Amino acid sequence: MDIKAELSALSDEEYRKFHSRLLPGTEHILGVRVPELRKLAKRLVREEGLSCLERLTDDTYEELQLQGLVIGGLREDLETKLSRIGSFVRKIDNWAVCDVFCGALKFTQKHREEVLNFLRPYLTSEREFEARFGAVMLLSYFVDDRYIGETLRLLDQVKQPGYYARMAVAWAVSVCYVKFPALTEQYLKEGNTLEDDTYNKAIQKILESNRVGAEEKRRLRSWKRRPALEETVS
Repeated sequence: MDIKAELSALSDEEYRKFHSRLLPGTEHILGVRVPELRKLAKRLVREEGLSCLERLTDDTYEELQLQGLVIGGLREDLETKLSRIGSFVRKIDNWAVCDVFCGALKFTQKHREEVLNFLRPYLTSEREFEARFGAVMLLSYFVDDRYIGETLRLLDQVKQPGYYARMAVAWAVSVCYVKFPALTEQYLKEGNTLEDDTYNKAIQKILESNRVGAEEKRRLRSWKRRPALEETVS
């Protein structure tokens, strides 16, 4: 298969322009939609297996996405899989590659304890997209009865100051609240060390959820923190 030719045939100029606006600073975007990339990755895994990774380059945004999707689709022993994931995470330089990659790692559902231990160093990483990777993996696979407490504790450990890391934490906390409101409320009111903007963004994202009622939203609005400067001025 000529991968570059396949991607060129699937590209859409209008979508390229639209998607480029969502990824400021990301270059070499061809404009291939994610569902098409998923289909192509499945073909590559089925027809070529591991060997296709040797031909996928970092030349375009889409080839990087394909690498992540192929890694997610390969059947390998757990140690090899985690090693390959670690190598790929170091390449992530935007939120979209990060989030699509996390969504492709569905093998996590069968190896959650091992994957959770693998994720711990990423949550305290000083690199923005490593920290985001850890947070998005938590919200994708570890918000349930068994792991909710540990997930909230681990999210609180993310101190990477980059925008995309902080917004991933806010997103993850909002997912925790929607699924486990009582436990997450306790965390938000008593047990968190989130920066004010991350905390307020989490509240905002909870307010945007259709699964939170109007009365509850009125109560949540009062939880927002006032900036320190505003408190000083007042």
